[in-house]
Amino acid sequence: MAITAEALPEVTATIADRIFDQLRQAIVEGEIPPGSKISEPVLAARFGISRGPLREAMRRLESSSLVERKPNVGARVITLTSEQLLEIYVIREALEGMAARLAAEHMSDAAIADLKRLLAQHRNDVAQEEWQAYFQKEGDLDFHFRIVQGSGNRRLANILCNDLYHLARMYRCQFGMKSDRARDALKEHELVVDAIAERDGELAEWLMRRHIRASRKATERRLAAMRPSDT
Repeated sequence: MAITAEALPEVTATIADRIFDQLRQAIVEGEIPPGSKISEPVLAARFGISRGPLREAMRRLESSSLVERKPNVGARVITLTSEQLLEIYVIREALEGMAARLAAEHMSDAAIADLKRLLAQHRNDVAQEEWQAYFQKEGDLDFHFRIVQGSGNRRLANILCNDLYHLARMYRCQFGMKSDRARDALKEHELVVDAIAERDGELAEWLMRRHIRASRKATERRLAAMRPSDT
């Protein structure tokens, strides 16, 4: 069946969406390492697509702060500094705290029950890793993603899920999955959900902020341990 002129923009958008998702996953998971130069001709040949949808996908990656374009250099995957990572934690503490409070007001009983089932699965997964790893899959299988979506605030969800979320996941992958906070983090998640189930928005916000603050402090310790000694 021939593609009409009217349908062409929609087809191009669909291709751009697919390429954007694939490139974002490759960047977040480290398949395309930080600092890597992005060659549009190479990617166009790799995916077997024209430059139009690829450029749209690249534009969206730039908007998501995963790719940066510099004059006379071209496009490269971002290389985040430790300071930028900690800034993300500070922003997440405020915004995800707000999301937890709103989730206590707006999440349905069915959605909360489903979230509890998700955490039960997380507990089983972490136990199998001997409480040394707590890495959540993307999207609906991620606790924080669910809370943000449950807030019912689309603008807040857009900020957290289309920008900060993938930057944070990128760092999780780069640091590896091992963590001395796996058991504590899971317990903190369960406390947040309990507060949401009780419709106590103030407590849910406080618990979420405390949880993210604890994660930030743990990250600060790991960053300090990675720095070379002056002696």
